[in-house]
Amino acid sequence: MTTSGTSRKPAARRRSARPDRKAWTFLGPFLAVYVFAMILPICYAIYQSLLKVERSGPLGLGKPSVTFAGLDNYALALEQTTFLEGFGRVLLFGAVQVPVMLLLALTLALLLDQVKDRWAGLLRATYFLPYGIPGVIATLLWGFLYVPGISPVNDVLGKLGVQPDFLGYDNILWSIANIVVWEFAGYNMLIIVAQLKSIPQELYEAARIDGAGPWQTAWRIKLPLVRPALTLTCVFSIIGTMQLFAEPLVLKRLAPAVTNDYTPNLSAYFDAFANANVYLAAAKSVLLAVVAMVLSFGFLSLIGRKRKDDR
Repeated sequence: MTTSGTSRKPAARRRSARPDRKAWTFLGPFLAVYVFAMILPICYAIYQSLLKVERSGPLGLGKPSVTFAGLDNYALALEQTTFLEGFGRVLLFGAVQVPVMLLLALTLALLLDQVKDRWAGLLRATYFLPYGIPGVIATLLWGFLYVPGISPVNDVLGKLGVQPDFLGYDNILWSIANIVVWEFAGYNMLIIVAQLKSIPQELYEAARIDGAGPWQTAWRIKLPLVRPALTLTCVFSIIGTMQLFAEPLVLKRLAPAVTNDYTPNLSAYFDAFANANVYLAAAKSVLLAVVAMVLSFGFLSLIGRKRKDDR
């Protein structure tokens, strides 16, 4: 009996170690699309960043040829002061805009959690509505509210003795931040609301029995349990900050302060489509992706280390 029992365990172990063909059948289409739409473009961008165009003949007027450049494009990108200033600009943008947006999203989610169900759905759709508007359209709408002589906001503030220049050099970054907060606060709010809905009602009942009020319940129960949602939205916001593109591109025609190198994404875009230097643009795109990855994983490792310390 002992021998037969021991002989069955390795067989069962071998069977469980085999890949599940049904699982691969379901994952196969997704993996194929992911590789085609994500992995291959990234690899191709890295490949292009290692190339450059060389022209032969007198004064470089000969036939162009594509040659291996090594890291020359990366060195050229890092030598451009305006490109590095764009990185500093979006980092400042994220340091201010991301906490403000997440605080607003968290506040809206906590307030919605206290509203009755018949009103919660309407308010949730209202807060989420700006996310459904394309970024270009949203920027155009806000652009009209920023332009002096057209904006009713400027007219009202002018009557109060205030003459703000929303499109000026000192204010344009925060005007863009206002548009991004308006667009994505509702989206992040829905993620936090979904996390709040997953909290067991028994915890609320126990807190109510212990005499906890709404503020104590929110501070002691809701906030600690929505940390995963806050972490997720923060990572999404960091990546979105590094990808800032549509808003400054549209406002560029209204605000002279927005240059071709205002953000790293804009710099890569104009290198590729205005200067016809796709290889330098690819190098800038790879650098942008590396910075976004470092910031995202750095934030996640910091949160993970903090959780270990709390335990």
